[in-house]
Amino acid sequence: MVVYNFKKIAVVPNGKDLVDIVLSRTQRKTPTVVHPQYAIHRIRRFYMRKVKYCQTTIHEKLSQILEEFPRLEDIHPFYADLMNVLYDKDHYKLALGQLNTAKSLIDGIGRDYVRLMKYGDSQFRLKQLKRAALGRMCTLLRRQDGSFKYLEQVRQHMARLPSIDPATRSIILTGFPNVGKSSFMNKVTRANVDVQPYAFTTKSLFVGHTEYKYLNWQIIDSPGILDHPLEDRNTIEMQSITALAHLRACILFLIDISEHCGYSIKEQVDLFKHIKPLFAGKPLIVVMTKSDLVKYSDLNEEQKELLNTMASESHELLAISNITDEGVMEVKQAACDKLLEHRVETKMQKTGKSVENILSRIHLAQPEKRDDKQRPAAIPQSVIEELERRKNGEDAMEDDEERPKRLLEKDLEAMNGGAGVYSSDYKKRYMLKNEDWKYDVVPEFMDGKNIADFVDADILQRLDALEKEEEERMKIASIDFGATDLTVTAEEERLDAKIRDKQAIYKQMHNLKKSSKPRLSTKNRPIDLNALTDELKDRGISEEVLDKARSRSVTSRTDRSSSKARLDRSQSLSTNNPTHHERNRSLSERRVVQEQTSVKTDSILGKRKRSLSNLKSRERTQSATDKLSGIKDVKTQIKAIKLGHKKLRPLQQEARRGEADRAVYDVRPKHLVTGKRTNGKTDRR
Repeated sequence: MVVYNFKKIAVVPNGKDLVDIVLSRTQRKTPTVVHPQYAIHRIRRFYMRKVKYCQTTIHEKLSQILEEFPRLEDIHPFYADLMNVLYDKDHYKLALGQLNTAKSLIDGIGRDYVRLMKYGDSQFRLKQLKRAALGRMCTLLRRQDGSFKYLEQVRQHMARLPSIDPATRSIILTGFPNVGKSSFMNKVTRANVDVQPYAFTTKSLFVGHTEYKYLNWQIIDSPGILDHPLEDRNTIEMQSITALAHLRACILFLIDISEHCGYSIKEQVDLFKHIKPLFAGKPLIVVMTKSDLVKYSDLNEEQKELLNTMASESHELLAISNITDEGVMEVKQAACDKLLEHRVETKMQKTGKSVENILSRIHLAQPEKRDDKQRPAAIPQSVIEELERRKNGEDAMEDDEERPKRLLEKDLEAMNGGAGVYSSDYKKRYMLKNEDWKYDVVPEFMDGKNIADFVDADILQRLDALEKEEEERMKIASIDFGATDLTVTAEEERLDAKIRDKQAIYKQMHNLKKSSKPRLSTKNRPIDLNALTDELKDRGISEEVLDKARSRSVTSRTDRSSSKARLDRSQSLSTNNPTHHERNRSLSERRVVQEQTSVKTDSILGKRKRSLSNLKSRERTQSATDKLSGIKDVKTQIKAIKLGHKKLRPLQQEARRGEADRAVYDVRPKHLVTGKRTNGKTDRR
């Protein structure tokens, strides 16, 4: 598990690039058109928005940089000291602090200039304030160019650091340069560290991973360490010291007993004694490398004594050879077992009495023997022969050559004509009592009986049941229902005749509906006024109400010209007939109401009263009046028109063009409408 992943840190642009990014984004994301004829509050909002957006963009960019770079107080002490060794903690903190200060100053500039813009009284003054605000912000960014470049270099180097998990199982390789640390790591892990026959080939920490007892282990190859005071060590050596000081791991101290590394055994032992305080509380194993060149038994007594002093105090002393792989896996297993044991002891010490309380409640069940019978392990003879054959490599190869190759269906198909010619034999896989029966033909008769009779043993009983069921059904079908005595009364005959007459009437009505004559809709169907008048009189409606209703219906179905002619005709008859006089009065009242309605409708629709000769105006007024003809009075019509206008208002507002919309004011571009015309297309003009 990787705890710290420095590869996710985004690229840090320099001061000039960051200014270009911020200004370009401000220009793209904010309105671009403003005119002097706009209201002053609208112009203020235009320029205030640009200043605020620029300040917010810079704030986001600097905050992202400050959040992605790790804080030395919040990360593991190993990484904190490693960054101090590689990048200088003071310089690193100073660069981040300068960016944080610049962010605060830019936020203050944005607030101050937005406050000044609230009192701007002209477009020119507001524009100058906007330029001043953006200029001061960009100047501050350019002044931090050194911090940006330094942090970018730190980011690039941190991305190349190995992903070391300080909490997992780890093994650290340490010692003088060129003693075989990288070679041992390449042997036990999947890493590929560069190995050369000179000192300080490894200049930084490398991590490899291996598996042991179904667990993942990380092995850390550290640069070589020389025997001199701490203040004289360089950056390469301090990386190893940092790993030894902070990582809780098993330490493998490698010693070159052949002294081919350029340092004597005594010098290597002195280095071990000087850095021994870093090994406190950690499992330690001393490993003698290059044992293929010099054996431990070939050393003199003084050298052996020096090595034995290192191996004292419960430290192991093992020998390996990276050339012959002698002892490599033994050292790996010993280091892993020792680290596991140490981790378990540490956890037991931390938990203390709580572990004892838990163990006292755990019962380990052991299976009991059910009898005294001996059941030795039984290994099949074929397995034993296979194991013996594998032990003897040459014999196994000979046996494989002598053993016949198993033919597959694919091989048989190729041998017998290929696809489309060869047909697989499925009968050879039949599992029968006698193998000779596989290819026998199924007979039609066997033992004097038809083979089909043996398909169902109960076939005869089933046949008898079907025959009985058929006989019962035939008896039921043979009953003569007409022979029963059914008497019909006179009342029933009368009802039957009435039903038949009703059915005949329904059939005739249906045939009339299906006639070829086209049906009239309810709107266009003629109305029998006499029948309608008689029906209303039967219901108790007076003659005066009927005359008024008749006059209104006639007026609503005709236009103004026809109603005027009918009114003149009624006036001529009014002297002799009082009914016509009442109808004349009702028609005149209706016309006055329509004229009032048309006048008020025109005033609401915002149209001027034009002359009667203007045909289009009359048509529009008449269409508006016709649409509202279904409403009972003028007040309700006015209310309906206002409600319609209110519903259209949001749609009209959304369709308006704003100041941020892009528009091409040059309707006729000069390069398309001027110059000499050629023989090509002219549809662009």
